[in-house]
Amino acid sequence: MRYQRIAADGRAKRARMETVHGVIQTPVFMNVGTVAAIKGAVSTDDLRQIGTQVQLSNTYHLHVRTGDKVIRELGGLHRFMNWDRPILTDSGGFQVFSLSGLRKIKEEGVYFRSHIDGRKIFMGPEESMQIQSNLGSTIAMAFDECPSSRADLSYIQNSVNRTTRWLERCQKEMERLNGQADTINQEQLLFGINQGGVAEDIRISHAKTISAMGLDGYAIGGLAVGESHEEMYRILDVTVPYLPEDKPTYLMGVGTPANILEAVDRGVDFFDCVYPSRNGRHSHVYTNHGKMNLMNQKYERDMRPIEEGCGCPACRSYSRAYIRHLFKAKEMLGMRLCVLHNLYFYNTMMKEIRDAIEQHRYKAYKAEKLGRMAERQDA
Repeated sequence: MRYQRIAADGRAKRARMETVHGVIQTPVFMNVGTVAAIKGAVSTDDLRQIGTQVQLSNTYHLHVRTGDKVIRELGGLHRFMNWDRPILTDSGGFQVFSLSGLRKIKEEGVYFRSHIDGRKIFMGPEESMQIQSNLGSTIAMAFDECPSSRADLSYIQNSVNRTTRWLERCQKEMERLNGQADTINQEQLLFGINQGGVAEDIRISHAKTISAMGLDGYAIGGLAVGESHEEMYRILDVTVPYLPEDKPTYLMGVGTPANILEAVDRGVDFFDCVYPSRNGRHSHVYTNHGKMNLMNQKYERDMRPIEEGCGCPACRSYSRAYIRHLFKAKEMLGMRLCVLHNLYFYNTMMKEIRDAIEQHRYKAYKAEKLGRMAERQDA
């Protein structure tokens, strides 16, 4: 991997990251395909067409269905889903948080019950690395626990200490796996994850600790899980300066366009979130003049595209009225068109962000973008 900073504007940074599966231009939004597919009937050919750089898949979900060993036999995740650009796989650590009713955390790892069929699953740092190696992703995330930001400080501190010990085990296991001749991707990269809830001192201490470990990249986890936007921005303000400037910084699971714009201004350059696809599947679309709900009666006879001047497949060919009709008729094409529009909107916004940083006008761009998006199309 080679991560090269091209420009900076305040703390906002513009970089170029070379990987075995191609170059990533940052800041970047990774399109979320949890089970190796974007929900909403979006193909990898579609992803290329709308400017997707990185696809993100979920280690836990692919492990329980269809199985990482099967995917390995079929040539790895890239070949399996016909995607020739970078893939990031999360570690399964978030499921330690989201499936709290189905798991027990021990020092060795986490004991789950599958949310699909109830069967027992064990995943520790080594198992997570082995699954991600079987998938052959470009970037693997370290296995961690995402403690609730509302947990007491003693629990959060103990959790963060365990996450550090798990990170050391992940690093050791990845080095072993990448050294094996039959490994699908011997250049697989490892990102560590900073945790600590909304406790500034724990966040900073953990950032210092993992920064000294010489990882390929650094993520900030455990945000956008119930705390306020103001708390998120405060934690970014105090934490990001303690992560290496010469490595990518990834804010996990974030977020809205406004969240992304604010986080870029604080030095973050990798993002992912299910919002664009989830909202699109429910007829909610993003525009430069606020969000729209195409199910509203006012669009019944509106023959304009979702957004004038948008180059996405939906806006090039279809009207608001027709897409609303598709949702009313329960035709999947309506969901597909809205998901494509939203992902295109996010990917295009990231290109605008990169250009603005290079041109040293990011503050002005952010202010203008936020101002325009605060408008309400459906008012």
